[in-house]
Amino acid sequence: MTEPLPDEIDEALWEEACRRAAAIRQFRKRTSGRSTVAAIADLASELGLSQASTYRLLKRFRDDGTVMSLVETKRGRRVGQRALDAQREEIIQNAIRKYYLNPTRPPVSQLVRDIRTDCAVAELKPPHRRTIEKRLGDLDLRQRAQRRGETKIEKATTPVPGSLSASRPLEIVQIDHTKADIFVVDEETREPIGRPWLTLAMDVFSRMVTGFYLTMEAPSRLSTSLCLLHSVYDKTAWLKARKIEEPWPVAGLPDRVHVDNGADFRSRAFKRGCENAGIAIDWRPPGTPRFGGHIERLIGTQMGRLHLLPGTTFSNAQDLAEYDSRKHATLTLRELERYIALDIVGSYHQSIHSSLSRPPLAVWRDHEGDIPLRLPEDRLQFWVTFLPEQERTLRPTGIHLFDLRYWSPALSADVGRTERRLLVKYDPRDMSRVFVRRLSGNFVEARYADLTLAPISLHEALTARRTLREKGRREVDSRAVVRTALEQRKLVDEAVTRTKAARRSMAQPRRGDDLHDTGTLRGVDSSKPVPFVEDTE
Repeated sequence: MTEPLPDEIDEALWEEACRRAAAIRQFRKRTSGRSTVAAIADLASELGLSQASTYRLLKRFRDDGTVMSLVETKRGRRVGQRALDAQREEIIQNAIRKYYLNPTRPPVSQLVRDIRTDCAVAELKPPHRRTIEKRLGDLDLRQRAQRRGETKIEKATTPVPGSLSASRPLEIVQIDHTKADIFVVDEETREPIGRPWLTLAMDVFSRMVTGFYLTMEAPSRLSTSLCLLHSVYDKTAWLKARKIEEPWPVAGLPDRVHVDNGADFRSRAFKRGCENAGIAIDWRPPGTPRFGGHIERLIGTQMGRLHLLPGTTFSNAQDLAEYDSRKHATLTLRELERYIALDIVGSYHQSIHSSLSRPPLAVWRDHEGDIPLRLPEDRLQFWVTFLPEQERTLRPTGIHLFDLRYWSPALSADVGRTERRLLVKYDPRDMSRVFVRRLSGNFVEARYADLTLAPISLHEALTARRTLREKGRREVDSRAVVRTALEQRKLVDEAVTRTKAARRSMAQPRRGDDLHDTGTLRGVDSSKPVPFVEDTE
């Protein structure tokens, strides 16, 4: 059975595993690696388990270090799998959306009646009331309160933190997006293609930028995840690839991430990935920008730097005046990314911060040894958790994704073994490799099938494909297409006519001057032999 990903685990089981992880982490801090029988007994009582089960959980968590290792496994039907058929499941969900999540706040009894009515119309057996109540229990409590106008519940479930402060590096990291105040151009044509989106992450304690991600796509779970990945891992190779020599020493898992209420930060995969790695998430209360002041000021600083570049849109129409941003656009997305990186490591980190009265880099250097560097236990698992995914069929020629073909020798054993589509994770910044979840549940890295191809981004791949198709459409001669179609139609009609004539001819009896209908020669007695006449010539 394929090992599920964090975002595929049932909500109740996941919450229990998170509770166990928190208790075990506190236990390990208290005992510092030396546990007594009494301490184990206290932990077992806190977890509600036997001491034997507690020992097993401690070992699994010590070996793996993730919340996934503590998820309770059960026999029988897979966790989260519904026994109800798809048609009745759809009726329940439609009724909840249409009738129950309504400002008139209908009771559950009315919802049950509505569902029974819909099932009767569809000639289906209605589900039990407990089944319906279970689906209601799966709803997010705060979202349900907002849709039904239950202000008390909404208020009770809305976090309202106090002032934001940190006592050490990576205790709190803030992440936010902004649309860059600059137009960028295409790599090949150098024509303007639009304004990119910048996602920034910042350590609240030192004010160091921990990572960023630049893309032409609107903010999404993808941009958030890739920014976090950039924050967590060592940036030496990343800087070297961009020919940047200044240091960027920030790396490691943050204790908490502080984000707004955008859909990308609320995605199930992002939440589960953070929880699995032991990263807590604080969502900024709606309408309270003061709680994101640190990252907002950093974004303002970065946008101010971009106003010095050709193609800037400035921050308001008055500054823009008659300046044509598209006409003056010069930098590609890749060039702008390097410019921002240079500005971060060579200017921002080295400049005195108004709140610290010191450069952020100096503050980081002073305190980076205060806590041990915390990195993901399983680098590949953490990496693929946050990457976007597609499902693809494994063909004998490999995995086909975005018109690119990938192969790994590890996939040979799976070719032709199943018709099930495989989960493929990819990094849109570097499409030279993907990660394929095999039938065994393990991820393997697959590279370009054509090893001569250079690494490109997903944006470059999609742009190239779009450009090629547009070129193909421009090269199409519509008149030639019509002429060819008419000529082909004429050819088929003539062929049909000739074939019918030939078949009619063969169906008629053959007649000739020298042959009877019986096939004998006229005027010759076939019972007598024909005399032989010698040719005298």
